[in-house]
Amino acid sequence: MCFEAKRLLKLALGPVLMLISAVVLGYGPEEAQVNMAPGATEVGERIYDLHMIILWICTVIGLGVFGVMFYSIIYHRKSKGAVAAHFHESTKVEIAWTVVPFLILIGMAVPATSTLLEVYDNDDAELDILVTGYQWKWKYEYINENGENISFFSNLRTPQSEIHNSEPKGEFYLLEVDEPLVIPVNTKVRFLITGNDVIHSWWVPELAVKRDAIPGFINETWTLAREEGVFRGQCAELCGKDHGFMPIVVNVVSKEAYGEWLGAKQVEAAAIKELMAQTFTLEQLVERGEAVYARACLACHGANGEGGVGKPIAGSAIATGDIGAHLDVGINGVPGTAMQAFGGQLNDVDMAAVITYQRNAFGNNMGDMVQPIDVYNHKKG
Repeated sequence: MCFEAKRLLKLALGPVLMLISAVVLGYGPEEAQVNMAPGATEVGERIYDLHMIILWICTVIGLGVFGVMFYSIIYHRKSKGAVAAHFHESTKVEIAWTVVPFLILIGMAVPATSTLLEVYDNDDAELDILVTGYQWKWKYEYINENGENISFFSNLRTPQSEIHNSEPKGEFYLLEVDEPLVIPVNTKVRFLITGNDVIHSWWVPELAVKRDAIPGFINETWTLAREEGVFRGQCAELCGKDHGFMPIVVNVVSKEAYGEWLGAKQVEAAAIKELMAQTFTLEQLVERGEAVYARACLACHGANGEGGVGKPIAGSAIATGDIGAHLDVGINGVPGTAMQAFGGQLNDVDMAAVITYQRNAFGNNMGDMVQPIDVYNHKKG
């Protein structure tokens, strides 16, 4: 094959592949797992439609430009005796290559602007949820006019055995949480998104939601899911070494099921308040503390307190020393290290339980314990 033929073949591959891609994408994600999906919201469908419109416009432009180029190369090549024309300036050509792109850009800007206006329309929300990013978890707080807010943390639920490849990885590896966000179907939900430590990004593609969570700032976005289901997302900002362990799960349920869930959460919050006034036995605190440790501490300090990302707890000076110092580390963290301040992440009951567990597990066997009132007084002091 001569050099010129090879060059023409290479030039032809670009538009041909573009056309094939456009045709395949037009059949939707079921046939081709390479295209974006409309999702479960009206805004998501509009974004998808805008994406397809722009794709087809770019395809037509590409075919037109490459078509003219190929025609010129084939029918005006030197081997056919073509002689280059000599001309300088052409008012018609200059007007054409100015006006045509301008009209194309206007045609693309109109639907894009319309879609963006809808994306940023946060008015008339029926439910407000404050989303706060932590390394590496999310806090959700349901805000209502009565001030009876419901809040909880959502942590990665993928077991350490899967992460360290001692067991096969599950279907939703690194995409499962212990406490999913729950919202009602056919309800406009406004999200107020911020960060506690570094910049995160709350991203759920199927709900057409993606906003940065920046400490000191509150960004707004919204969704209105038209169908029930479980929708998964992830932190879309590189927020640290465990960035990939910060999933998002949103359960969209019927309004009746949402009411039941909210009622159960309110009962749970009231029960926690009652527990904070109680005194527990050592066995009760250790049992509860083991569950809290598995959820909040194990990833850094190890299943047996042997350490890893964080320092060892087994035999440590903190876990076997002064209780006040131990409480201070748990509540306020250690600045400049990976040890976060858990005072705002754990309620007083769970904080008392996990401190008690650490002081009596892993061979520490201190025999002492911390009550919820001790945690409350330490925070107050």
